[in-house]
Amino acid sequence: MFTSALRRSATGLIRPATRTLGVRAFSQSSVVRSSLPSLYTLTEEEQMLRDTVARFSAEQVQPKVSEMDEKEKLDPAVLKGLFDHGFMGIETPGELGGSECSFMSAILTIEELAKVDPSVSVICDVQNTLVNTVFRKYASKELQEKYLPRLAADTVGCFCLSEAGSGSDAFALQTRAEKKGDHYVLNGSKMWITNSGEADVFLVFANLDPSKGYKGITCFVVEKEWGVQIAKKESKLGIRASSTCVLNFDDVKVPAENVLGEIGKGYKYAIEILNEGRIGIAAQMLGLAEGAFDQTMPYLNQRKQFGKPIAEFQGLQFQYAQVAMEIEAARLLTYNAARLKEQGKVFVKEAAMAKLYASQVAEKTASRCVEWLGGVGFTREFPVEKFYRDCKIGAIYEGTSNIQLQTIAKMVSAQYR
Repeated sequence: MFTSALRRSATGLIRPATRTLGVRAFSQSSVVRSSLPSLYTLTEEEQMLRDTVARFSAEQVQPKVSEMDEKEKLDPAVLKGLFDHGFMGIETPGELGGSECSFMSAILTIEELAKVDPSVSVICDVQNTLVNTVFRKYASKELQEKYLPRLAADTVGCFCLSEAGSGSDAFALQTRAEKKGDHYVLNGSKMWITNSGEADVFLVFANLDPSKGYKGITCFVVEKEWGVQIAKKESKLGIRASSTCVLNFDDVKVPAENVLGEIGKGYKYAIEILNEGRIGIAAQMLGLAEGAFDQTMPYLNQRKQFGKPIAEFQGLQFQYAQVAMEIEAARLLTYNAARLKEQGKVFVKEAAMAKLYASQVAEKTASRCVEWLGGVGFTREFPVEKFYRDCKIGAIYEGTSNIQLQTIAKMVSAQYR
């Protein structure tokens, strides 16, 4: 596990650029040097974590990807490995059992896992960028001390916002909460809830006062044993090892102290957290594109037609060069959004751009890779067909592509008013 003892930030003094007299600053011969880092600059801790995740993915996830996909079920050993390596509490403080790493560390972890299996990646993503972050940012000290150690050690959490009638219009939710003495009673249902098949802790958004509209929405911490019912597990096109379920809440009693944050502020928490979560989905889609590309390119160099590797045909070269460039652009958008978030700067537009573009690149890359592989790409002998099935969800969850475009348009328009 990555503890504070392992953290050594790769920081350095920022020195002003210098210029030799008589040399033009824009010339290639200029001696102007900048100590500003590129988006590829990682701290020692971040690099170490990325390498560890890559080894874990190759050694413990890769051998089980096909079986988990066929059975539509996460292997318990993989889930245990995520916890044992500290990947399920990346930003959680060390004193609460977490790895106490950076947000960028979480993004790199999600990306690396997605190169091998996007299903495992999203399990880690939701735990870190949504569930743990809600606790860290908004929960009372008592709730943090009660739940964050569990979420870092062995307990899966999930984020329960969507309903049958409230998808993109999230605040049209119908789940209700009623105060009764020293507890609240929850009634309603949730749909499309990621990780709910494995979860024991549920962040449930319910309306305590419908007369106030979305300002009545409140977040509750609910434990499975209090009566949460898994009504149906969805059978999906892709990310099949990640559970997605319908949940029912029938007179579920929740202690008053399990209100997370302030009453009536649930809508605010959801909006802010989903903005961060979109960077996580961008990382997942980026990793997916990289994984498909990495699985395909060696074959193009090995497969010969008309006396030479097909990778040497110009028609194909232009295609994979284009895709490589777009993967790079998606990576830079994603890393930039992550660093902006870490620095406490406004990142909403950049997160939406990263999520939108990375999901588009993932779809294009996976589709092209199937085509470049030809017949074998259409079979399950190669993992690329799974990436092709997995990629579609990127345009749907944590804000559809149209919602991202709407967000971007609003923020761009506001810049010119």
